This record gives sequence, C-alpha cells and structure tokens, in this order.
Amino acid sequence: MLKPIRRVVTGHDPKGQAIVHSDSIAQSTDVANGQARFAVLWTTDRSPADNGETKDAAQRDVGLTSPGGTVLRIVDFAPGTRSPMHRTCSVDYGIVLEGEIDLELDSGEVKHLSSGDVVVQRGTSHAWVSRSDRWARMAFVLIEAAPVQIDGVPLEPTHS
Repeated sequence: MLKPIRRVVTGHDPKGQAIVHSDSIAQSTDVANGQARFAVLWTTDRSPADNGETKDAAQRDVGLTSPGGTVLRIVDFAPGTRSPMHRTCSVDYGIVLEGEIDLELDSGEVKHLSSGDVVVQRGTSHAWVSRSDRWARMAFVLIEAAPVQIDGVPLEPTHS
C-alpha cells in the first residue's frame, strides 16, 4: 500500500503575504472495484487560472477533464491492474511517482515506465497496465484539448 497523499495549498493573507492556506491528506476514491484509486488535488476552470479563488478547487465538480481548465489527479494502480483502452480529448502529462507501469497503445506498442519517467499523452487510445507485484502511483495533469483529427475526421473520446 502507498502512503497517503499530502496536499499543501498556498494563498495570501489580507496584506498580500504568502501563507499556507491548507495542509491536509487528499481524499482518494476507489475505482475499478478497488484496483485503482483517484485523488483530485486541484482543478482550474479557465486559462489563465484565477489564483484569487478562496474555495478548495479540488472540490470543483469535474469529469476526467475540466472544460477550459486543468485537473491534477494522482492515480494509484494495484498490482496486476489493467485499465480499459481509452482516449480522452486532452493533453495529459503523466509522471510516474512510484513503482512501474506499462503504457499500451491501441497499435500494440508498449512502453515500460518506472519512477521518474514522464509521458505526454496527446489524445491517443491507450491503457495502463501494472504487471508488477507492487502498487504504482502516477501524477496526471490533464488539459482539455480539441479532438485529434485524421483526414478531417475527429477521433472521438472513449472516456470523458
């Protein structure tokens, strides 16, 4: 089992001085019958983002992506887990924080990733496969994107 995710959020006091707004353990939600866990750490709903917001942006109601904005999510994968093959309309920055995991593309190509590796996922159909006997943890920043077009035909998302 992986350690809890600590989330420290900064802000400003009434005089404009930097402060720690919150320091807490992020709440995770089990998915895929407990074979994975999602923790949303922060979201934005526009670009440029609003750093003057006072509410906890992790509580914003978003799907996998945030229309016009971003989502920072930590995903924990249990040993032996395989996600469904899926495509999102987003650019995803995926950073392996702990363990090992394979990125499998619908072409059959597989890339083995380990702690410190980074994937820039650009709207391709893919799956995450944990072949290790240990949990793997990845951080994802998802940025909404237009659907990829091949010969003028958009490739539709298979997961929103």
